[in-house]
Amino acid sequence: MASKEKKVLVSAAALVFLLYILFAVQPIPPETVLVNVWLEDLETGLGEIVEARAGEPLVRAGEPLVPFTLGNRFGYAGASGGLVLNKTTDRYVSISSEYWSEYDSAPDSLVIQNPADGNEITVNPAAGYPLFLDGKIFLVGKDQSSLTRINGAGLPVWRYDFEAPLTSVDAAGGYLLAGTVDGVIELLDEKGGTLFPSYAPASRITVILGCRISSDGSKLALVAGIDEQRFIFLERYGSSDYRVTYHEPLTGEAFRREVHMAFINNDSTVVFERPGGLGIFDVKTRTRRTLSLDGKVESFDGSGEDGLFFFIISEQEESRKRLIALSLPGKVLLSAPFVSENVFLSRRGNRLFVGGGMTLGSFALDRM
Repeated sequence: MASKEKKVLVSAAALVFLLYILFAVQPIPPETVLVNVWLEDLETGLGEIVEARAGEPLVRAGEPLVPFTLGNRFGYAGASGGLVLNKTTDRYVSISSEYWSEYDSAPDSLVIQNPADGNEITVNPAAGYPLFLDGKIFLVGKDQSSLTRINGAGLPVWRYDFEAPLTSVDAAGGYLLAGTVDGVIELLDEKGGTLFPSYAPASRITVILGCRISSDGSKLALVAGIDEQRFIFLERYGSSDYRVTYHEPLTGEAFRREVHMAFINNDSTVVFERPGGLGIFDVKTRTRRTLSLDGKVESFDGSGEDGLFFFIISEQEESRKRLIALSLPGKVLLSAPFVSENVFLSRRGNRLFVGGGMTLGSFALDRM
């Protein structure tokens, strides 16, 4: 009976999600609309589903894959439509466009799958947990205080040991930026070498709660510290020196967890969680505006292409979510509620991918 009731609730949540997305989500700005391309039920497995088999690629004619996780499901959707891989798991999962891996809480070895060519990479013994960034494979040490770069043969290329456990890691343009619980950031090059002296913002409690790097490695953004918590922006001067060019205390109840943040819209804007909402920082003018939110940020698309930025928040009840679209630098164009315990959001060019309940959908951003 309980199982039957659970299925009814899941189906109801998926239906509510579907109705809101189909009928509440319409114009984005007046010249752009969201048009439904496909919807898939992850439980029934409707659509084209290919089980992963060693040596067999998942891609179709080089089509980009969109990795997703939703509840106990994970896999890939084709950018042009349909599910390519749809799996259930009771293990931990790391997934990116280039790699995916399932693993236990204390793995002795790892099998990393490459969806493009179907090849498997075995890491044995495993020095930690897989982290896929900037098309590369890293292992976070089991004590959370080291990073190891792994090559395509599953062998270590370099290892970097930090003085304290990691709290946030990002990589772009061949650079890797890492922040630790003691409030230090380190910028590493392709070979794992330090590019500039470590930097620790001053606060009573020093901790890095978020760090991001621009695509060319020339700009760094941080949310750091507790009492005071701060947003800090650094820019490169010369070959390896970085200087703070913007600094702002963040008022309100400080976060004590890793925050969502990203360089978006071709690195022209930094979006970051701040107490009570989102901070939107214009890189060129070095000005910041705040978008007040009544809810916690669950996910955002991380691209902001064409000046449109999408994100999902949870409201007072955890199952109540809201899909929001912004026209940068901060005008709300869409606010569509739906009901789901789990959410997924991603974007590839003019395609938006949204998941809730056991439903995954793709929507085209079409010009009118």
